[in-house]
Amino acid sequence: MVVQEFDRYLRLERDLSPHTVRAYLSDLASLMAHLDGRLDRLDIAALREWLAEQHAEGKARATLARRTACARTFTAYCHRRGWLPDDPGLLLGSAKAPRTLPAVLDQDQARAALDLPTSGDPKEPRDQAMLELLYATGIRVSELCALDVDDVDRDRNVIRVLGKGRKERSVPFGGPALRALDRWCVHGRPLWIRQHSGPALFLGVRGGRIDAGTVRRVVHGRLRSVEGSPDLSPHGLRHSAATHLLEGGADLRSVQELLGHASLNTTQIYTHVSIDRLRAAYRQAHPRA
Repeated sequence: MVVQEFDRYLRLERDLSPHTVRAYLSDLASLMAHLDGRLDRLDIAALREWLAEQHAEGKARATLARRTACARTFTAYCHRRGWLPDDPGLLLGSAKAPRTLPAVLDQDQARAALDLPTSGDPKEPRDQAMLELLYATGIRVSELCALDVDDVDRDRNVIRVLGKGRKERSVPFGGPALRALDRWCVHGRPLWIRQHSGPALFLGVRGGRIDAGTVRRVVHGRLRSVEGSPDLSPHGLRHSAATHLLEGGADLRSVQELLGHASLNTTQIYTHVSIDRLRAAYRQAHPRA
């Protein structure tokens, strides 16, 4: 009963992504197993003991940070519902996940991946349009898959994106992405449309809305054709776009808005990527490095 109510709260009231809900419910199952299913045993000592066991089992810091966040969310929810007399999660220390620098393409590699000659593959116009749009805008793969035809404003060169928390934002794109989109919409998409296609901008081979797995395969396949390129996911193109924007002089607030980050702290990791590249260039080029 408690788990089902918490599930409903996460999905309907917090509007968390399906991936986050699944992760939190898995964390809660682990916590409840530690408590032998008894909510009355949930206090700060039990929480600390549970997290200590996770640490002893060798769980990654990122996993421990997420489980700490889940525990806090759960205890606060239970306290509001009157299931706990107080909120033990308030006494729980923060377990911070490590901030690792994401792998990114350099600008020459990005150019090589997007400037490959056209082929006779019927998927090529769609794949090219998706790649151009991912790199031009830095949108998430889920946001790309959710795009409808009417979300593209060709007059202003922007797309309307529904991001995390159902927050809408407008993201600009350039000429290469516009030309690739026009080619797909005029010469490609009409050949893929079926009765069930609806307004989806990008379609799969059966005419339905494209799925994230297909987009990932397209990105991996394209980057494999670029010598020296790291094997990145669509999120790697997002990292690359943000890094190249900052390297080109964009301010951090603008990049935050483009990416749809709720916190500037999330965007700041890309400044570290740029500085890391600057150090590498310095070591390579400066005679006294």
